[in-house]
Amino acid sequence: MTTPPCFDTLVILARPGAGKSEIIDFLKRTPPEQRQETFHVGQVTEFDDFPMLWTWFEEDAILDRLGHPRLHTDSDGYFIGEHLWDLLIERLCLSHAKWLRDRKHDTLCHTAFIEFSRGSEHGGYRRAFQHLTPEVASRAAILYVNVSWQESLRKNRRRFNPNHPDSVLEHGIEDQKLERLYREVDWEQVSAQNPDYITIQGIKVPYVVFENEDDVTTSRGDVLATRLNTTLANLWETWRKSRSE
Repeated sequence: MTTPPCFDTLVILARPGAGKSEIIDFLKRTPPEQRQETFHVGQVTEFDDFPMLWTWFEEDAILDRLGHPRLHTDSDGYFIGEHLWDLLIERLCLSHAKWLRDRKHDTLCHTAFIEFSRGSEHGGYRRAFQHLTPEVASRAAILYVNVSWQESLRKNRRRFNPNHPDSVLEHGIEDQKLERLYREVDWEQVSAQNPDYITIQGIKVPYVVFENEDDVTTSRGDVLATRLNTTLANLWETWRKSRSE
């Protein structure tokens, strides 16, 4: 299999507030040639489940005001069924499939980012990976941004802008809800079997961990660039090897 000059699909995972969107924002702001040469990232397309989730909140609020049953969430903002977490992953994969379809004859180097968080309370990454399609898994590498629960809570509080709650970079989750949904995560369990790969849909998907407990992502500075360069270089070598097997 021919290895392209950049990552095809990067799945970026972490607790809320860990720095996923900040890393993507940094890469988008990096000049294209430098981005591809230094970080192996081509033209960026984002697939994030937060805008989908926020639309559900807005729809339920409208339905509630009109006197109709809510479709997705209860009055406290929790999903009415765990299957909706699965639906979000399926929708991300559907958007990714359309992206592949529409660039079938495009010879430029593109990288898709698929971004989401999952806590053990609603099935964790183990359940989410069951809903990633083989098409995504066969093209993907995983970047896991590692922070503690306490750091997730701090960053979630810090970034929240009440005047822009629908923003990818400025939204927040209430403390009680964040604790219930994301205090416990199963990343260490799903990645424990192999230091380089996670098997998803029978496919070995390379992964790497980006340590961000010291929060190098907020400033988008040189420390972030250096750490991201080192981390993605390691992932790039593993991903290239997997593509050639």
